[in-house]
Amino acid sequence: MQERKEKIRKPVSSYFIKRKTEGKKIAALSLYDALFAKFAYLAGIDLLLVGDSLGMTVLGMDNTLSVKLEDILRHASAVRRGAPYAYIVADMPFMTYQSSISDAMKNAAKFIQDASCDAVKIEGGKMAVPTIESLVSAGIPVMAHIGLLPQKILILGGYRKIGKTIEEKEELIEDAKAVEKAGAFSVILECVEEELAAKITEVLKIPTIGIGSGKNCDGQIQVAHDILGMNDDFIPKHAKKYINLSEEVKKVFSIYCKEVLENSFL
Repeated sequence: MQERKEKIRKPVSSYFIKRKTEGKKIAALSLYDALFAKFAYLAGIDLLLVGDSLGMTVLGMDNTLSVKLEDILRHASAVRRGAPYAYIVADMPFMTYQSSISDAMKNAAKFIQDASCDAVKIEGGKMAVPTIESLVSAGIPVMAHIGLLPQKILILGGYRKIGKTIEEKEELIEDAKAVEKAGAFSVILECVEEELAAKITEVLKIPTIGIGSGKNCDGQIQVAHDILGMNDDFIPKHAKKYINLSEEVKKVFSIYCKEVLENSFL
């Protein structure tokens, strides 16, 4: 693998739309710390998302609903320090943008001003349009997110594929067109039926970033910890595990512990 070594100019949101028009795929990763951010950038990853999945992946929570604004801000700042030239998107946590456009504007500004992020991500289709329009009008790029919405897991009742019924298909297409018209520069399609994801990708001018939505999206995003096999308690069906790092870590920790207890360390 050839690493990216030169300090290139940090991209802007239009860069990703250009990649779609040129037929080039977009590689994205969700991660939460400076070291992983550095590795991802050097590997050539186009976009880094500081996702609210950190609640489950890093903070030991059951879902994303307990993640606070301060949690994402802290981790987004770390990711920026690790990858100063990367394009970084911050997930806006549950109830930091749903209550009012005023709250959304105030909270989104913190990611731009305090954590030096390049954009924010919010969940929702047509219902999120007024918020997306307001943020974009204020100069804050927005990545939209439709399909499976983790912040609505209590209503959905579980994680599942979205777009199986005619009603869901029609609604998702409408959602995709709505967020594009509102000014989003890209949209994540989570756990959307593959044929539907392909259709949405064909219809939109902005890029679709898939997670569990098939190979026909304009790009893919995965959680870094999932593709590294770092969590053996929960492995999403859509995750591709390239290495079983959890076993390697446990093995090293076990050897270290044994050496210390036997006084053979050093």
